[in-house]
Amino acid sequence: MKKAALIMGSDSDWDIVRPAAETLRKYGVPMEVHIMSAHRTPARAGEFARTARENGFGVLIAAAGKAAHLAGALAAHTTLPVIGIPVCSPPLGGVDALLATVQMPSGIPVATVAIDGGKNAALLAVQMLAIEDVSLAAALDREREEMAAGVEKKDEKLQQELGK
Repeated sequence: MKKAALIMGSDSDWDIVRPAAETLRKYGVPMEVHIMSAHRTPARAGEFARTARENGFGVLIAAAGKAAHLAGALAAHTTLPVIGIPVCSPPLGGVDALLATVQMPSGIPVATVAIDGGKNAALLAVQMLAIEDVSLAAALDREREEMAAGVEKKDEKLQQELGK
């Protein structure tokens, strides 16, 4: 199975990245977690992205706030899928990071999830890896069925409380 990379721009992003790591672990996806900066360690980030495929990665997830160039900097150096997690930070509440992540130039795409959307970033990564891994696809199917059953149980409980 291909690995996923979780790259944070700062150690302060760990609270946002942790749910992604937990979700990947739940699905049995091997991963590496690193701190790299598009601005402070650009050579290291570029080299990591350039060699990611040969190092067994199938997808890269990058979390960064404010200027949030990390996902784009990684995407500029690889053709592997890159998923950006814009991180909420003052003074703009993450909107700056969202716009920096989603406004990539044509030809260098970055898939972008919601501000602080670590779990969804991991689920999107699992879906990408599941294109060629039937066991991951089956696990995703089971999870969706469990979510649907949970919603139905909540509705049944609500209907009981309403006396219907």
